[in-house]
Amino acid sequence: MINGKRQVLIAAFLVLGTFAWSQEAAKPEAKSPFGFGFELGLGTESVLRDPTDPYDELGNPMDTYQMLAIKPDLSIGKFGLGFDVTVHFNLQLGSGGQGVEFYEPDWNWVKANKTFLELYLPKIAYARWGVKGDPLFVKLGSFDDGTLGNGFIMGNYSNTRFLPQTRLFGLAFDLDGKLFEFPFVGIETFVGNLARFDVLGTRVYARPLTTMEIPILSALQVGVTIVVDTEPQLYDAETLDNDGDGDSVAVSGIDFRLPVLGNPLISMAAFGDLALQNGGRWGTAIGVGGRFFSFMPYILQLRVLGPEFIPTYFDTSYDLFRSTKFEIMQDAPESSEAYAGWLASLGFSLLSDMIVFNVSVDGPFATDANSTSISDWPHLRGVFTVGEGLLAGFSFDALYEKYLLGAPGGEGGFFEDLLSPENAVIGAKFNYRTGPAVLSLLYNLRYDPAATGAQQYVVTSSLISSVRF
Repeated sequence: MINGKRQVLIAAFLVLGTFAWSQEAAKPEAKSPFGFGFELGLGTESVLRDPTDPYDELGNPMDTYQMLAIKPDLSIGKFGLGFDVTVHFNLQLGSGGQGVEFYEPDWNWVKANKTFLELYLPKIAYARWGVKGDPLFVKLGSFDDGTLGNGFIMGNYSNTRFLPQTRLFGLAFDLDGKLFEFPFVGIETFVGNLARFDVLGTRVYARPLTTMEIPILSALQVGVTIVVDTEPQLYDAETLDNDGDGDSVAVSGIDFRLPVLGNPLISMAAFGDLALQNGGRWGTAIGVGGRFFSFMPYILQLRVLGPEFIPTYFDTSYDLFRSTKFEIMQDAPESSEAYAGWLASLGFSLLSDMIVFNVSVDGPFATDANSTSISDWPHLRGVFTVGEGLLAGFSFDALYEKYLLGAPGGEGGFFEDLLSPENAVIGAKFNYRTGPAVLSLLYNLRYDPAATGAQQYVVTSSLISSVRF
């Protein structure tokens, strides 16, 4: 563990280095016809002391190391490829000895409690072709927006919840028949981690009325989705070495989407879903979504849900709560009565997405005061982004997600519980850019329901100074 004085000296050095680089930024950068870039980063980062025993008895399983990151980037047209090779180390100075102590889990997959592919595939930061919505879209690497169809089964799934200590390498592949002048069918696919093939999803959709001359009906889209988790106990504290015990979770469903309005004042699409989960659990939803005045995205949804059905089962923080959800799927529902639920989402996107804010809340209309199931209490997700260039070099990204709002055991009233880190996931990244130099501060807090006591709150942070060419 680095002492406080050394951290202060390192931070001061990084800040001074950042402003020194700004003096070299007089000339505009020449753009390569192939879009080649290179980033070199140096900073501090919190990592697990022992990935093979993250729930040790020391109370705080994290150590702070110096970090060196090398990130080359190449783009040619719609194709892009980036690498992220990061090394953690500590300088051994003073009477205790001299030299460099490297963080062995960076390169030893046994020490990292991973397979060879789990450790080395993520060295490829991303590879992509096109963007979501193109007739052909392929992306490999990290995701924060894995969505199939309307998102009732998989919505904004993220495989980045364990960063910075663990990066997962996933895949998204979409193919629309429009690419071959056959607009009747298409497919969306998603893999959360190619090294394990644990979370797998696909959606096949059709436009059965696309040849009709009625604009609204010709755009009707219907789809069939199935998403499977082959290792739902993978991150359970008691089954850390789980390689699959035959249990799995499967969610399948059918959906439709029909654009209704499409003018500058208001756009609107109607959509609906019917989904089935393990144990005969079922849920259905119908709603509308679009934009007000082209800059205010909105969604309104009504739901009728069977006992202990979990809407958007594969959500942003699924990897953190997958064992909790799996326990619900294993137990027989305590009730046989269906109940009504809702979802509301509203935000704004200004200055060509330079400022983006969105909050969505979902939950049942009535709650069981004695229940502690995540399916019986409201869930909130909020994101806020300020892009680079708006505030003189500053940029900012933040995520706040909260489960079990108002559930028994919460801290005080509703607003006290809303701000409590229990059952929450918090992430923030602050950047300051001047010329080719960027200073970044990252902070992540996640509540781990699989741990106990103080270890339930896993906090990671890093301070990085990088140079982008």
